[in-house]
Amino acid sequence: MRHFDIIKWLWVAGIIYTFLQGYTFYMQRQGEIAVGCSFLCAFCIFQFIRRLHTLYYLHMKMKNIDKLNGRAFERYLTVQFRHLGYHVTLTSYSHDYGADLVLRKWGKKIVVQAKRYERNVGIAAVQEVVGSIAYYKADRALVVTNSNFTKSARDLAKRNEVELWGRKEMQKKFHIKA
Repeated sequence: MRHFDIIKWLWVAGIIYTFLQGYTFYMQRQGEIAVGCSFLCAFCIFQFIRRLHTLYYLHMKMKNIDKLNGRAFERYLTVQFRHLGYHVTLTSYSHDYGADLVLRKWGKKIVVQAKRYERNVGIAAVQEVVGSIAYYKADRALVVTNSNFTKSARDLAKRNEVELWGRKEMQKKFHIKA
């Protein structure tokens, strides 16, 4: 049995146990304890669903990533970067000043521009993330896409020391299966 399967069933057993304890307290007219068990049960269910959602993103294949919308792609990157040990802040959907994610690790701050495209990513994405460096007081900048980059985007990124992760780099860094 896989490690995750054991943990999953332990969560389910804990949720059922908490629910049954709450019901027992409710039947014994111990309302305060029953309410506490209900809140604990709800919290456990929330955490369980959150864990399943995270695992879904961690094991996603490229063909499914290609079908995500822009905001879902940003959430996907959030899960992946957290798995790599970064503290991740997802910026607001609009007025993000050129960064979709702000990563922190080892005292360094990295701004990330996420582009889920069907065509090559152009120079605008690099310009946006270069502008966000000063706003977020970042040390580095990164553009991540499920596609590739135009020559002008690669040239501007090189001049501004912006790291580019295209489709192949993303598959390699996140261990994604084709």
